[in-house]
Amino acid sequence: MTVDSAGGAYHLLRQLLNPATANNRQMAESDAYVDHPLLTPEFIERRLYQIQLAGTARNGHTLVCLPTGLGKTTVSLLVTAERLHEIGGKSLFLAPTKPLVEQQAEFYRDALTIPDDEIVVFTGEVRPDDRAALWDDATIIIATPQVVENDLVGNRISLADVTHLTFDECHRGTGDYAYVYIAGRYHADAQQPLVTAMSASPGGTKEDIQIICENLGLDTVEVMTEDDADVDEYTYETDIEWKRIDLPQEILDMRDGINEVIEDRLEKLRELGVTKATSPDISQKQLNKIGAELRKLMDNDQSEGYKGMSMHAEIMKLRRAVTLVETQSVESVRRYFERQKNAARSSGASKASQRLIAEPKVQEAMRAAEAYDDLHPKFSQTRILLAETLGINDGDRVIVFTESRDTAEALTDFLSQNFHVRRFVGQGDKEGSDGMTQTEQKETLDAFRAGEFEVLVSTSVAEEGLDVPEVDLVLFYEPVPTAIRSIQRKGRTGRQDKGRVVVLLANDTRDEAYFWISRRREKEMESELRKLKGVAEEVEEELEAPQSALDQFDGEAAESTKATNGGVEQATAEATQSTGGDQPGLTDYGTAEDDEEATEPVDSGDVSDDDTESTEDEGIVATAKSDDEDSVEIVADQRELDSTVARDLSTRDGIHTRLETLAVGDYVLSDRVAVERKSVSDFLDTLTGGDRSMFEQVGDLTRNYSRPIVIIEGTDLYGSRNVHPNAIRGAVASLAVDFNASVLRTEDESETADLLETLAKREQQTRERAVSVHGEKQAKTRAEQQEYVVSSIADIGPVTARALLDYFGTVEAVMTARKEDLRDVTGVGEVTADTIREIVGSDYS
Repeated sequence: MTVDSAGGAYHLLRQLLNPATANNRQMAESDAYVDHPLLTPEFIERRLYQIQLAGTARNGHTLVCLPTGLGKTTVSLLVTAERLHEIGGKSLFLAPTKPLVEQQAEFYRDALTIPDDEIVVFTGEVRPDDRAALWDDATIIIATPQVVENDLVGNRISLADVTHLTFDECHRGTGDYAYVYIAGRYHADAQQPLVTAMSASPGGTKEDIQIICENLGLDTVEVMTEDDADVDEYTYETDIEWKRIDLPQEILDMRDGINEVIEDRLEKLRELGVTKATSPDISQKQLNKIGAELRKLMDNDQSEGYKGMSMHAEIMKLRRAVTLVETQSVESVRRYFERQKNAARSSGASKASQRLIAEPKVQEAMRAAEAYDDLHPKFSQTRILLAETLGINDGDRVIVFTESRDTAEALTDFLSQNFHVRRFVGQGDKEGSDGMTQTEQKETLDAFRAGEFEVLVSTSVAEEGLDVPEVDLVLFYEPVPTAIRSIQRKGRTGRQDKGRVVVLLANDTRDEAYFWISRRREKEMESELRKLKGVAEEVEEELEAPQSALDQFDGEAAESTKATNGGVEQATAEATQSTGGDQPGLTDYGTAEDDEEATEPVDSGDVSDDDTESTEDEGIVATAKSDDEDSVEIVADQRELDSTVARDLSTRDGIHTRLETLAVGDYVLSDRVAVERKSVSDFLDTLTGGDRSMFEQVGDLTRNYSRPIVIIEGTDLYGSRNVHPNAIRGAVASLAVDFNASVLRTEDESETADLLETLAKREQQTRERAVSVHGEKQAKTRAEQQEYVVSSIADIGPVTARALLDYFGTVEAVMTARKEDLRDVTGVGEVTADTIREIVGSDYS
């Protein structure tokens, strides 16, 4: 699509280009910058390709594909400026990481004449209540997608007046990533939506790119490569050199010893029938398949599955050690082994960890790593390349990328002996390694830009879109087996002058495999982008077809609905005649008791009257607030965002969702109804894994709400595990009888959402009940505390605990009972009686 072929593009081009420039290509000094009422004067350099892309993006929902470092953000900024100037509203810019958000906010504040306090940052570090207030006063919001997703589900913000939404690094817009949900909400809620999505590497195939476009609601694709004349003016040749390195025999011996252990474990898995491969070079894809086969055995409660999964975990740990030995450094594998030894010595250590450090071949590799005092050849080569770039060639800056934080820290220490070096890593702390705070990351990049040091050693956190300054050398400590990441890395050089990229490759190691994968995938990516550029109109036509079908469906749906409703009305009338009354709906069925009785709290278990207090009017944190009298409110716990239920509900008409950190339950539907949601696997874990937390959770639910509900979600409750049906029925019966909870079944998350909607409408519309979130978990009653003490003796659970207390009368009597007397209690067998006596009567050590 050209500027001349798009009315909107031409309109914006005319506004952004100084009239003198349009008539005379001999630009004055002031004409070298874009002129616009909302742009800082003489700040944005005028580049024709950026203006052309912005013109197209202003005219429709557009995917902008542009090589890294050539100003995708500037394109979005130009569209934002024009939209805010033309129609007002708000602009929302989404970026996948906190450093990117901070960087873009700084750029927007510098580039726009909008007051700084109207350009706000939304990350997880800003409190939800503060975000709601900031949103109302902001003109531009720059945020991580997860925060916006949470605020949308919780109805803290509205996208109605957002007139421009930008998805940075939009190749992430697949699957359950937050971009997909936000895009759906935006197209549904915004009064005048416009989407700009940006990436240097949107996908490997045309199909991948179409998926992104469909997920984000895009109908136009604009691709520019370095072959375009306008773009070529701002790019320079980037040399890519592959430095091959031979590893010394001592390092190869370490690797070979660990590989022998991997072969041994794979042979044992072969004997279990879950694999035929025994080579230590087995791929991760094959290992994933082995894991899936082992999980099937575990689901059938076959002991071979548990044994095999432990060996599978051991293989994964060993493969990591091999990768570190081959591609990183001896220091990194030494640190890794140290962490494994600490893990094996800790309480609750896995058998895989314990076997790993006890294996003679692994111990031999550990000793060899400790004894190795020579430089890893990659370390030596890195120092040589830095000396050549910064010394001989009089360069200014170098970035070294590595996959391993251990290697990043070891390299920083090593290179600091000769150069001014700083590390740049993510925010999360790892064992033996502190992460960097957001402030520390920003200060480090600012110092690098200012020339305060010359070498930045970074993990992958600096790869994606982060505005790292122009550098003379990008050094890959190892090949990157992903085309997207490799392209992102190479974009750090060659923007303003001829750049250099060097990749270190250890011969006869995993580096070789990653090298060929990287080469193949990059060629595929470049080829697909060229193809995409050539067939952009075809892609757009394919994207427009489903939209046209949807538009047509809207018209047909109205007629269809009218016809269907007519049929329903006729059927309803016939049913009414035959039954002599009105046909009830899902929310119309009455209860066996009137409303006054329904509001009374239900007693739990054996609790006596003097131990129970009504919670109907106590502990309320918030009540429902909605401007729409026909809508109902559903309060969801923050942790429920791991499922799609809350997100699904938030998109439904007539449903107002709110997020809280609930002390009790997963969903609150009224002042008396709260729901604990359990998947089938979670529910069965309470029967097979000794985890009784569900019964405690439902107990808390019962003490706070008079109508507690447990939803068991999923299929094959009685067949998915090797659990006797009577044990499952017993647990369900305990929930219903001992805890006064209604137990309901749903097939999947969608059906759970349907059920929650029906229950909420019944409570709030039919029964006219308000939503009240009851606050703190109440202290357990005396009887419940007694049950808790007894049930904790041997993980015997609440039902057997009650039976023991009913039989013996006191906790003391249970503790001092003889084994023979314990066996007289229903539910207590030989093993349980032995365990109780052993735990109660054994010396503490």
